[in-house]
Amino acid sequence: MKQIMDVLDLINSVIWHDYVLYVVLAVGVLFTIWSGFSQFRALTHGTAVIRGRYDDKNDPGAINHFQALSAALSATVGLGNIAGVAVAVALGGPGAVFWMWVVGILGMAIKTTEVTLSMLYRNTDEPDNPHGGPMFVAAKAFKNIGLGPLGMAIGSIFVVTLLISTITGGNMFQSWAVGQITENYFGIPSIACGIILAVIVGLVIIGGIKRIGAVAGRIVPMMCGLYILAALVVIVMNIQAVPAMLILIVTEAFSPSSAEGAFLGGTAGYALLWGMKRALFSSEAGQGSSPIAHSAAKTDEPVREGIVAGLEPFIDTIVVCTLTALVILTTGVWSRGPEATFADTQEVRIVFASEPAAELAAAPTLQVANSKITVGPIAAMPARIATKADDKAVAEGRRKDLPQWRRGDRVFVMVMSEGNDEDRISIGGRVVESQGQLGVEFAPLEFSPDTFPQWLTNPVVAETLYHGSTAQWSVASPSQVPPKSAAASRISGDWRERDKLFVVVEGDFNRNTGLNLHRLGGELKLTDVQDRRELHIEWGSINATERPRFRGTGRELLVEYPGASLTGHAFDTAIPGLGKYLVTLAAWLFAISTMISWSYYGEKGIVFLFGSSEAATLTYKALYCVAIVIAAAGFIKTDAELDALTGLGTGVMLWANIPIMLIFGAIAMKAYHSYVRRLKSGELESGAHTPAPLAEVIEGKDVE
Repeated sequence: MKQIMDVLDLINSVIWHDYVLYVVLAVGVLFTIWSGFSQFRALTHGTAVIRGRYDDKNDPGAINHFQALSAALSATVGLGNIAGVAVAVALGGPGAVFWMWVVGILGMAIKTTEVTLSMLYRNTDEPDNPHGGPMFVAAKAFKNIGLGPLGMAIGSIFVVTLLISTITGGNMFQSWAVGQITENYFGIPSIACGIILAVIVGLVIIGGIKRIGAVAGRIVPMMCGLYILAALVVIVMNIQAVPAMLILIVTEAFSPSSAEGAFLGGTAGYALLWGMKRALFSSEAGQGSSPIAHSAAKTDEPVREGIVAGLEPFIDTIVVCTLTALVILTTGVWSRGPEATFADTQEVRIVFASEPAAELAAAPTLQVANSKITVGPIAAMPARIATKADDKAVAEGRRKDLPQWRRGDRVFVMVMSEGNDEDRISIGGRVVESQGQLGVEFAPLEFSPDTFPQWLTNPVVAETLYHGSTAQWSVASPSQVPPKSAAASRISGDWRERDKLFVVVEGDFNRNTGLNLHRLGGELKLTDVQDRRELHIEWGSINATERPRFRGTGRELLVEYPGASLTGHAFDTAIPGLGKYLVTLAAWLFAISTMISWSYYGEKGIVFLFGSSEAATLTYKALYCVAIVIAAAGFIKTDAELDALTGLGTGVMLWANIPIMLIFGAIAMKAYHSYVRRLKSGELESGAHTPAPLAEVIEGKDVE
C-alpha cells in the first residue's frame, strides 16, 4: 500500500500543482463574467425550473429537471460533505473553508457552462435514454469542424479519466468512509458494510437512469433535510463560537494557521490547496461528471438545464459543506486535546525502528563541512540480512531464498555523535553498478546554517546499512494504554480494540501542511497477560532524516478520527450519540446515492467506448460492485491515503474536461445569452404552466 501511495502522491503532485488550482479559479472567473453572473439566474430562474413550471412530457429525455438535479446532487452531496470537509479542516485548518466558498461560488458558473455544452451536444436518438457528457461534446463538436478523429480521441481520454474517478472518488472512497464510521461506532467489520453496500447498489443500478432518478429523488431531499437540521442544532448550541470561527475562516485563508492539539498547523497556501481540492471533489465543478446526469433531463431547451445545474455547487458547497465545517469548528474537535495521558512516572520515548540490511566491514568515510554531511561510497556490497518480511515470505513458501541486491535499491547509513546513539541523522544512497560490481553511492545532505543540528559533535558513521531511503522512527511506551479522561469517555466511550491513536512529533517537512509537525500513530491491540486480556498500543512509524522530537512531553494520546469519523465526533461532542446514529445513517444514505449516480456516469463512459454492448455494461457493473467490497476491506487507512486516492480521480478529470470547456465555451455562452434574452422578453413564458404538486414532481409523474 505504501508503494501505491508513493506513486499516487507523485502523480498528484503534478496534476494538483498550484498552477492547476489557479487555472480552475481563472476558468470560474472567466465564465462568471462571460455569463453576466449566471449564479443569479441559477438561484432565481433555476428554482422555478426544478419546481416543474417549464416541464413538458413531450420533450426528449428520461427524467424531469428535479430528478436530474437530484441525481446529480446525489453524486455531489454525499460523503464529500461529511468526510471531505473533515479532511480539509483537519489538514488545511479553518482557512480551507474560505477557499471552499470561493470554489462553490465560481463553480456555479462552471457547472452552468459545462452542462449547457453537454445538453447542446447530447445524443437523443433514443429519447427515453439520452446520452451526454463531455465525451459526446468532444466527439460531436470536433466532428462539426472536420476533426472527428481528434474529437473521438479526446472523448476517449475523458472517459478514461471518468472511469478512474468513478472507481476512486465515486466508489471506493464512499465504501471506505461508510465502513470506517460504522466499524468505529458499532464494531461491525468494515468489509461486511462493503458487502451490504455492494448488494444495495447493484440492485439499484441494474434498473438504469429511471430507477436511479427515482431513488435519488427520494433519498436526496430526505438526507439533506435531516443532516441540515441536525447541523443547525449543533451550531445553535455553540452559537457563541460562530463569529470567532467565521473571522478565523477568513483570516487564516491568507495567513498561516497555528498548530494546536490535534491540528498540525498549516500555511495559507496549504489552506488554499486543501479547500480547493475538497470543494472540487465535493461539488465536482469542472470535472464534467454531473453533465452526464443532467443530459437525461426532459427538456428541449439546453440552457435551461444548465441554469438548473448552477444550483448544485450552491446547495452542496455553500450550504451543506459550510454547515459541516461550522459543526467541526465550533465544537473544537479540529484542534481537540488528548483523550488520555501517560503518568509522569511512565517513560515514553521515540526509538529508531529501521531494519538492518547488512553489516559493513568498516564504516564509510565521512566529511562534515559548510553545513553539509557527505558519506563516501561503498565499493562492494556485503551479504544482505533477512528482514522480518523476508523471513515471513520464506516461512509461508512464497519465496525460497533471500532477494539479492539490485541496481536502484534504496539504502541508508546513520551518522551520530561519538558516544551518543540516541540522536541520529540518516544519509540516503542508492545501489549502483560499476565495472560489473555493485556498490552504494550516497547523496550529500545539506542544511542551511541555522538548521544544522547543533548536537552533532565528533560525528561517526555506524557500520550498518539499512533498508529504505530514510530512517524510520517509532514510539516506545508502557505496554498498557492509560485510561481515557472522564470527558472523553462520556463522548466516545471506553477504549476498544482497533482504536487508532497518535502523538505529535516535530520532524522533516510535512508536505500536507507546509510545516514540520507530524502524527506518529498506533493502534490498540488485545494481548494475553497472564490470565487476562489487556489493550496495548502497537505503534507504527514515520520516516524522518533526523530523530524526531515530541511536541510537548509526548505523554498526550490523541485519537485519530479519519474522514467522516471526525464529523461524527463533532456531533457527539455537542450531543453524545448524535454523531453515532445520525452521521452513520447520513453516511450510508449519502454513500448509496453517490455510488448509484457515479455508476451511471461510468456506464455512459462504457457506452461511449463500446456502444450499447450489454456484455460490456454488465461487466462494468459487476466490477464496480466488487470495488466497493475491496475498498471496505481496509484498502485505505488514513486521511492522507484517502486524499491521495480521491485527488487522483478529481484531478485527472479536471485536466481532461477544462480544455473541452475552454475550446467550446463560446458556443455555450452564445446559447446562454440567447436563452436569457428570450427569458427577459417573456417569450419563454408561453411554455410555462402551474407546477404539478411537489409530490408528483419528486415522483416524476409530471413527465409520464
